[in-house]
Amino acid sequence: MEVGLLYSGGKDSTLAALLLDAVADVTLLCGTFGITDDYEHARAAADAAGFPSRRLDLDPSVADDAIDRIVADGYPRNGIQEVHEHALERAAQLPIDAVADGTRRDDRTPTVDRPLAQSLEDRHDVAHLAPLAGVGRGAIDALAEAHLVVETGPSAEIPKGDYETELRARIATEFGSERVEALFPAHTQSRVTGTKS
Repeated sequence: MEVGLLYSGGKDSTLAALLLDAVADVTLLCGTFGITDDYEHARAAADAAGFPSRRLDLDPSVADDAIDRIVADGYPRNGIQEVHEHALERAAQLPIDAVADGTRRDDRTPTVDRPLAQSLEDRHDVAHLAPLAGVGRGAIDALAEAHLVVETGPSAEIPKGDYETELRARIATEFGSERVEALFPAHTQSRVTGTKS
């Protein structure tokens, strides 16, 4: 089974790749709108974890819509969800058997509920795999500690190849860095720099 996994370079998507690697041929999909070259951080993490990767070009108009929504809402949740759903759609159009992501049980965003997964599968004739969907943060942290070399820190300081990084950059350009800080709550990010096995 050929699986394309949406990949940010963080511990969640890397753990998802490791779990799927036991049963499928996994390629990590590093999504980008072309706003920055930060997807290269995801490619570097993919190399460090020993997985093949490829660039997944996303529609810049979706980034524009997501940014408008984030600014109007005053928080990033709905905009990030819109981008994730777009990335799943793009990945599902590739010549692969399954699309996967690193969403976990207690994620607030992005999420993939059952109707979205079924719609994706029915419309594109692919399987949707979410190997961490039943796994909570505590187990993720324990698995990451056991199997990954991870750099962690404040979200604004850890370079990753995720949607949020590009959206933050565009908002900073258009509205200023103070607006980014107001819209995106500070949280801890992770970036994989290697594996322990």
